[in-house]
Amino acid sequence: MRALPVAYAVSLLCWWALEVTLQVRDLVRGRRQRRRDRGSRLAVVAALGASFLLAVWIAGRVEAAATPAPVGFAVAGLVLLWAGLAVRSWAVVTLGRSFSTFITVESEQPVVRSGPYARVRHPSYSGLLLVALGFGLGAGNWLSLLVCALLPVVGLAVRIRVEEAELVRVIGEPYRAYQRDTRRLVPGVW
Repeated sequence: MRALPVAYAVSLLCWWALEVTLQVRDLVRGRRQRRRDRGSRLAVVAALGASFLLAVWIAGRVEAAATPAPVGFAVAGLVLLWAGLAVRSWAVVTLGRSFSTFITVESEQPVVRSGPYARVRHPSYSGLLLVALGFGLGAGNWLSLLVCALLPVVGLAVRIRVEEAELVRVIGEPYRAYQRDTRRLVPGVW
């Protein structure tokens, strides 16, 4: 990140713009139902925010854990960050009107198995994880990368547990079948 600060700033600004756009879209559409989120939304925001702040802090203080070839790692981090933005955007477009940043499930809502949803159940969260990993990689520090790999997973695991409970409660067996066929975030792994 130190090697390409402007590129990272622009990339993070683009990510922020995407997230704000999704929030505004949900608020305009009246999809604000916090009671279903049970604090999971805050868990994701806190985990991502903490991982980014810690990554920067660690990179500036633990020089012994610096990665070799900072420019190469920064470029790889940018590629990963933009891959995350692409995956998250693809997930949003694939779900269309059914996508929401709030946990909202309608009984007639179909289980989507196309696009990125053919490989994982929560590709928009996979995208967020890739953004965090890209940021961690770009920080140029192995410990920063570790923090960006682990903390977001904790927040996302909380969110996924709450969201899947709601999906099973409302949709039932079609969603249970989908759970049996696909992984949560990483194809073939978890």
